Amino acid sequence: MLYTKLLRPILFRFAGGDAEAIHDTTLTLLALASQMPGANWLGRILTMRQNPLLGRTLFGVHFPNSVGLAAGMDKNGVAMAAWAAMGFGFVEAGTVTWQIQPGNPRPRIFRLPEHDAVINRMGFNNAGAVALAARMRKLGTPPLPVGISLGKSRAAPLEKATDDYCASFRALYDFGSYFALNVSSPNTPGLRNLQDRAHLSELLAALQEINQRISQARHTTPKPLLVKIAPDLSEAAISEVLEVVAEHGVSGIIATNTTIGRGGVADHPRASEAGGLSGRPLAARALEVVRFIRREAGPTLPIIGVGGIFTPDDALAMRNAGADLIQIYTGLIYQGPGVVRRIARAMV
Repeated sequence: MLYTKLLRPILFRFAGGDAEAIHDTTLTLLALASQMPGANWLGRILTMRQNPLLGRTLFGVHFPNSVGLAAGMDKNGVAMAAWAAMGFGFVEAGTVTWQIQPGNPRPRIFRLPEHDAVINRMGFNNAGAVALAARMRKLGTPPLPVGISLGKSRAAPLEKATDDYCASFRALYDFGSYFALNVSSPNTPGLRNLQDRAHLSELLAALQEINQRISQARHTTPKPLLVKIAPDLSEAAISEVLEVVAEHGVSGIIATNTTIGRGGVADHPRASEAGGLSGRPLAARALEVVRFIRREAGPTLPIIGVGGIFTPDDALAMRNAGADLIQIYTGLIYQGPGVVRRIARAMV
């Protein structure tokens, strides 16, 4: 109530309502809090103090609870201690690319409050894989599991996409609890073509070859690789992705990314803005996709469900559809940090 009735109206009016300026300022404050002496240690203590009944272990990674922060909120991994203090069970940093890139021109984030939705066309703005690796090295052991979302640099042509992803994977190998391959953002031209069988198979084969080689040299377990898919894929296309995933020993699926559809918001003045739509309008489709994946892949393939999760009931619906873990993004913007612990408790 405090957030939705008092803080959110103030935040949404800050900087003239510029959604990206609000995001940047909030993240800067969280980053400063995370850099205070003892913040990382305090984050680990708070994580360890979570109710053990909340925990889940999937693909060899123990998650203190089932609620994660989706990629896109903390692209450069600057606020890990703050996310732990909020009660998240894991964080997905990125999406990070091999090359430093500013992303698409501003404005590129648009709130649709009447629909609890956001349209963004950020375009993987980030400081690059080398910078993220340096920050993670300085951080040391993070206070909670960190997934790293990998994307294609805009300047890399499609035929060089595999090399681009592999460069980022090598640079960040030591720092990810798992790696998510973002081949489904609508905001990098041609990126979604990587969901096609031939492109995806080539990419996964190359990454798994690196994964096996490094793990064998170090006598360690290979890093879990997950694939993040678009909600706009047909069932036939999803089935094809699942076949490729099975062929290459992928550890799980993240469903779903933002949608290029405008179902439920077509009447909004901002609906014509280019970019991916997230929030409540995505919820029904995300549930459909998760339900289909669980039915097609069987009970053993781990699924991280994301899309339109705002309340404990939304999270439970996603779990009942077949998700093992969930991630939130737009729900955090509209509901505030208290939603994390409410959902985590409901997921026991």
